[in-house]
Amino acid sequence: MKWPAPLLAACLLAACGGEPVRPPADEAAALCGLLGDAIGTFVDVPGGQFLKGAYPVYPEETAGGIIHVQPFRMLAHEVTNGEFAAFVDATGYVTLAERGGGSAVFDMPEDRSNPAEVWRFDPGANWRTPNGKGSSVDGQSARPVVHVALEDARAYAEWAGGRLPTEEEWEYAAAIGLPNPADPQSGAYGASGAPRANTWQGIFPLVNEAADGFAGRAPVGCFAPSEIGLYDMIGNVWEWTDTPYNPAMQTIKGGSYLCADNFCRRYRPAARQPQERDFSSSHIGFRIVRDLPSPG
Repeated sequence: MKWPAPLLAACLLAACGGEPVRPPADEAAALCGLLGDAIGTFVDVPGGQFLKGAYPVYPEETAGGIIHVQPFRMLAHEVTNGEFAAFVDATGYVTLAERGGGSAVFDMPEDRSNPAEVWRFDPGANWRTPNGKGSSVDGQSARPVVHVALEDARAYAEWAGGRLPTEEEWEYAAAIGLPNPADPQSGAYGASGAPRANTWQGIFPLVNEAADGFAGRAPVGCFAPSEIGLYDMIGNVWEWTDTPYNPAMQTIKGGSYLCADNFCRRYRPAARQPQERDFSSSHIGFRIVRDLPSPG
């Protein structure tokens, strides 16, 4: 498996030196998140049009013109560990990370002895053991499932009666849900700078202030929903789309808990990133959509 450029860049950035700073405890994790019938709900996204790539920051976000989108239904939150476990229990499905012998894990500041050691390939990491051998998702059913490759996400979507969103559907749903449509970062931060999503506050990857209450992945629904009722479209974990980035890569959207002002400012609807299709990591998940019945 080749390491994607963002991972290599993160490793290079970490080599600038400095002592890791221990973020505050994740006490908020036990006090928030969707429960019961709220898990598995869908939101009807109305049809409409939007400017693809609006307010670009990076070169790959160049405006793509006015895009018309048909109405569809979108899972209100990222697919959770609990939902993915139900799929595995029902089908016996084995993920690519389990078959291929591991996945990529990001080490939080307090977990590394060397600031340059940001990512590691862990043979024992998969959706059941997100931090490698000895870790578990027990008690974390409401957190987003991670260490899923594109084929894993597609397999779940088919089983659940849906599909992955296209890049255009995903971006449109995120854009019309912004608190302030004129501010592309308003899904991540309010006008005062207060966090509205699970991203990285501080200097990535050395200092994680965790001002949003989380140093890692948050249970789905810990932050207020978007204006159309979708949770965690911005931050928490990257999300697979069904749109190729190029012949070798797939497009992921939304940014993750590792996106910071100084690195990966991709917590905006227009942000997009290429990802190897057979790659999985501790910060990539997904959500699904369903087509609405045709009128008449």
